[in-house]
Amino acid sequence: MDLSVDLPTRRRYLDAIDAVLTSGLIVNGPDVERCEKQVAAYCGTHDAVGVGSGTAALYLALKCLDIGPGDEVILPTLSFVGTANAVAAVGAHPVFVDIRGDLLMDPDAVEPAITSRTRAIMPVHFTGNVCDMDALLAIGEKRSLPIIEDAAPAFGAVYREKKAGTFGPLGCFSANPMKVLAGIGEAGFVAVQWAAHSQRLRELRYHGMRNKELCMEVSLNERLDTIQAAILSIRLQQIEESLKRREAIAGRYAMHLSKIVETPKLAPHVRHAWYHYAILCDRRDALGVSLAAEGIESRVYHAKLMPEHAVHARKLDRFPIGRRVVDRILCLPMHEKLQDEEVDRVSKAVARFYGKV
Repeated sequence: MDLSVDLPTRRRYLDAIDAVLTSGLIVNGPDVERCEKQVAAYCGTHDAVGVGSGTAALYLALKCLDIGPGDEVILPTLSFVGTANAVAAVGAHPVFVDIRGDLLMDPDAVEPAITSRTRAIMPVHFTGNVCDMDALLAIGEKRSLPIIEDAAPAFGAVYREKKAGTFGPLGCFSANPMKVLAGIGEAGFVAVQWAAHSQRLRELRYHGMRNKELCMEVSLNERLDTIQAAILSIRLQQIEESLKRREAIAGRYAMHLSKIVETPKLAPHVRHAWYHYAILCDRRDALGVSLAAEGIESRVYHAKLMPEHAVHARKLDRFPIGRRVVDRILCLPMHEKLQDEEVDRVSKAVARFYGKV
């Protein structure tokens, strides 16, 4: 996040940080509870529990549902490896399924992957889009399996008028500086539907401690810093403005590029959060080099499927769509501060590479 661009907002950030430092309540201060209430109100859930990162949110959500050694959790093959690492960190086994052309978990691949050891389904709302929750919820209900959403990149995204991260008992968000809801360091939240889960998560985020006196179970220190909460409270007041601007940028990209490369697929009942603007294209690496030569940054998210990482290695012939995607995906600049002229410049550079100008 660039704090130097918007001077009035920068002043608000600095005033909030100064108030925290003056109070001395650096961890779990009153700003944390205030921010949690804001997140819960925005998402429309019973509660939200602030934690140290998006990965911590996943890890603690799994522990909260007593998922551990010997259990299996079904994941899409395409995500940041932190999704699979959270499952492995509680001692469970990640079971990967392929994605669809929209880069999201394929519900048709989920049910065949369910075994007697399966304890949860963990869809990932990749790039800020939202998975086919109708289909996934139907599978979860049929097989009595909870849905734990990895909504790390999708804060503010909507599926049939319901916010991402609110379809199962627990939904997990990241709020690090790269996300749509961006802090100035690592931060995360678990959106909570039931009061019993709220109490347990607040214990789990601090070594399983109850009332700071009695350790109820083994866990880690994953509390949310008060400074992050104070900054995020300000950012939450601007979130709708940010989402609308990102949506406008995505529309402008699509207008220029939809006949040149594969632009994102979006269901009519979904509001995308546009964390990334991911195109699928031929000669991806050469395009990236060409853009860099014009001073335009692009990124590959992600160059490897989760089952391609050595620690999670699986047979890759089971994931043909995922394998095709990681060879062709490229993310173009996307943030709410982009100007229309900058979007047009990026689009023209892509068009020139493919000889379409």
